[in-house]
Amino acid sequence: MKKITALLFVIALAGCASPTVVETRKAGDSSLSCEQIKTEITEAERFEREARKERTVTGTNIAAAILFWPALLGTYSNTEQAINAARERKENLIKLAEKTNCKR
Repeated sequence: MKKITALLFVIALAGCASPTVVETRKAGDSSLSCEQIKTEITEAERFEREARKERTVTGTNIAAAILFWPALLGTYSNTEQAINAARERKENLIKLAEKTNCKR
């Protein structure tokens, strides 16, 4: 019985979403060209979209809720961090674009 419980625990943890939490500021940001800033903004938007997708009701999330509900809480906490980081990254890049007079 312990082996089955351990197996279910591993499966639940493996199924947990873990979207990327981006750095809100990077060392080389100040030297980015306008085109690179636009690319970085697009990437931050993509990371935010992907994190939001992880919050939707999926088979994995349902299984996690049934088999190991703390994993589902971890998923939601991680997605919140990822969404906020991506949003903050985008805001920082927009400010940088304005500071360097980049056209949008």
